[in-house]
Amino acid sequence: MQKLRRHANLILAMVLLVAATGLVVVGMQGLGAGPGLLAARSPTPLLPSATPEPTVTEPILPPPPTLTRLPTMIAAARTPWLPETAGAPASATTEGVAETTPVPTVPATATWTPVPTPQPRTSPTRSEPTQTLPAASLYTLRQRLGLGGGGVPMTRDLAQQLGLGWYLDWSASPERYRSTEVEYVPMIRLRDGAYWPSGEALLAAIDAQPGALWLIGNEPDVRWQDNTPPDVYAKLYHDLYHILKTRDPACQVAIGGVAQPTPLRLKYLDRIRSAYEAQYGEPLPVDVWNVHNFVLREERDSWGVDIPPGLEENRGILREIADHDNLELFRQQIVEFRRWMKDRGQQNKPLIVSEYGILMPNDYGFPPEKVQDFMVNTFRFFERAIDPDLGLPADGYRLVQRWCWFSLADARYPTGNLVTGESGSLTPLGEAFAAYAHSAR
Repeated sequence: MQKLRRHANLILAMVLLVAATGLVVVGMQGLGAGPGLLAARSPTPLLPSATPEPTVTEPILPPPPTLTRLPTMIAAARTPWLPETAGAPASATTEGVAETTPVPTVPATATWTPVPTPQPRTSPTRSEPTQTLPAASLYTLRQRLGLGGGGVPMTRDLAQQLGLGWYLDWSASPERYRSTEVEYVPMIRLRDGAYWPSGEALLAAIDAQPGALWLIGNEPDVRWQDNTPPDVYAKLYHDLYHILKTRDPACQVAIGGVAQPTPLRLKYLDRIRSAYEAQYGEPLPVDVWNVHNFVLREERDSWGVDIPPGLEENRGILREIADHDNLELFRQQIVEFRRWMKDRGQQNKPLIVSEYGILMPNDYGFPPEKVQDFMVNTFRFFERAIDPDLGLPADGYRLVQRWCWFSLADARYPTGNLVTGESGSLTPLGEAFAAYAHSAR
């Protein structure tokens, strides 16, 4: 009997131990397993309307705005930005605004009618000094209008439906669709002092795409993209430029686009130029200048695009959520980049904007109709902004020669998608894109 009792006690103890262990496991799950374990999880597939969660490797988006902050952000986004010379701050802020404004309803989804066919405007505005199109023009509207691909394959039918003239997909695949009307722009990616494709794969890609425009790197200034210090970038660029030009003298080479042309990132580009000249005794050779034009925060270990590698600063320009679609900031960044080009003897080179758009989701204050307005207004700016002091003389002094909207069908940042990933049909934003592309025909 005593032996049986001891056996029963042993079984009871084991049951209690298992139960206690279960409680500990449940408790850990409730409290969170810590950044390391969370980062190791498989990501949850995102629906087009889902809000992407910031990650350790790519914290582009800030934490979701609170309901009490949302009216303030929307109000700030609607407030025109004025240049610093007019006494306005360099970026919109949300400080000093009452937080008791009634919270508006921001629908998770919305539908709207695509914009009417855009008509040329004849009256000048402060942000577009000249609205009369010049006689000189290097490209048709279709050739200027590009798209960041991915998510769904580019096809002849899709390209004709959208009316685009060029696209990229952040790779250099020779199998991608291209035609006499649609140009595929290959990109060589960089990481940890190396590049890909390389070796025979790179040579095969060059041979398959004679006369192509090649982009060297994607946002080398951003640590979760190509993350390349200036001296390392200078060496990689030198090696790749000479590989490309030796294999295909007819090709063109563009520098990798920094995330946004702010003073901090122009400093990064200056360091690349200085490093190149110090290493090779000659100026950095660039056929086409290339930049991205997002409006995001620059702060170390914060949301946005952080600090370029090799720079010591902890902060650049501290943008807020509401600045993300601020057209005046957007336009001013392009003007400043063109001024930077001129000051370095590069005014006679073309400028492309190979990536830009809206990354913030609907529930951050960016509903579909607002994204459409931003897209169409930036198209108008790119097509018509002329400055005889800064623009490209061969292209009627336009500031920008070609531009590329983000994106075709991106799962992580779907706000600007032109095509639904499921059906491949155009979104309302895609219809607006197509309406603009076909407007000049």
